[in-house]
Amino acid sequence: MVVAYNHAQRAKTSVYADALEQYNRAVNYLNIDDALIDFMRYPRREFTVNFPVRRDNGSVEMFTGYRVHHSTVLGPSKGGIRYSLAVDLDEVRALAMWMTWKCALVGLPYGGAKGGVVVDPKKMSQGELERLTRRYAAELIPLISPHADIPAPDMGTNGQTMAWFMDTYSMTVGYSVPAIVTGKPVIIGGSQGRVEATGRGTIVVMIEALKGRSWWKSIPGETRLIVQGFGNVGANAAEYAQTLGFKIVGVSDVSGGVYNPDGLDIHSLREYVDRNGTLEGSDFGESVSNEELLALPCDVLIPAAMEGQITRHNAHLVKAKMIVEGANGPTTPEADDILNDMGVFVVPDILANAGGVVVSYFEWVQDLQSFFWDTEEVFRQLQRKMAQSYYATESTADKHKVPMRIAAQILAIRRVADALKTRGFYP
Repeated sequence: MVVAYNHAQRAKTSVYADALEQYNRAVNYLNIDDALIDFMRYPRREFTVNFPVRRDNGSVEMFTGYRVHHSTVLGPSKGGIRYSLAVDLDEVRALAMWMTWKCALVGLPYGGAKGGVVVDPKKMSQGELERLTRRYAAELIPLISPHADIPAPDMGTNGQTMAWFMDTYSMTVGYSVPAIVTGKPVIIGGSQGRVEATGRGTIVVMIEALKGRSWWKSIPGETRLIVQGFGNVGANAAEYAQTLGFKIVGVSDVSGGVYNPDGLDIHSLREYVDRNGTLEGSDFGESVSNEELLALPCDVLIPAAMEGQITRHNAHLVKAKMIVEGANGPTTPEADDILNDMGVFVVPDILANAGGVVVSYFEWVQDLQSFFWDTEEVFRQLQRKMAQSYYATESTADKHKVPMRIAAQILAIRRVADALKTRGFYP
């Protein structure tokens, strides 16, 4: 049967509408042709597939998957694959558009893409996940290649998922093609530091923002962080921040959160989640809901879960003076307005969580050249890219007297528009 999804689970507003509203706000500051503005609103292509997967009990179940290419103006499209019951075409369109701006903002020769399958990966065995991934990858072969579209892991997927993707593509063409995906295990061409990259990059940008706003404290432990989402991005961000001396006072995952004003031991929390699957039942502090976590006192709030977490309904409850967006689209445009009025400094997603695609780019380059870097070199180059992008965005914000989100999109959209104008419309 086709996997059912209850749309009541999603926020009432369209994620793609949020992405378009952000875009519309930014282009008001750009002197570019209306035809270019209109062109960049639309995805270049959208792909929907319905495919069968044999379950362990012998039954066959139908699943739906998507892949959207928003832009290929600057280069091959790049973007993650997520497995989630919340996946739909609206979400994938938005994420693909944000990937276009993210890649342009940090100066990568990529356009934006995104993909996903409507599935709960936690309810599938390893064998079922492999069969689902290989069939989905086979359906995408007309679209993907190392020079056309390069997938990567996202929510609900990981390095093993990318290994299956790579092998499926390689077996189809008849030879090994490591550069077809990024975020794969190091043993088959993955990059050192890729797993930590998004979370680490988020903290790199946070530090630059604290320094830029004169909020830097000589004792990092005096800066209190809350991280919503304890998956790959949130957990790695929290652990890296703690190694630098910052105090993590709250974290959460899908089961809820834990809060301790004296600070949490992130390493022990990660061990607990590895053993139990979620934070539920941990006794490291006071149990709180995800909604309550967003309203707890802290200096920096890092939403690193799903899109649409901070809205017009709860933005006024935020007590942080800075938000650094580890997730894609966690703040709606209406919430942005409220936060700006409150004086909350928001470091936007396309800047704050770009570390993942930056190191994915490094991985792709290493695969194409068959020449690999050590971890120290990867992190050095990541630090450089993220810091450069932060200060370019901050400079644009100061120049136009706009919030950082609009500034980031101004920079990104202008770069895509300049490339599009130079290339021209085909034919």
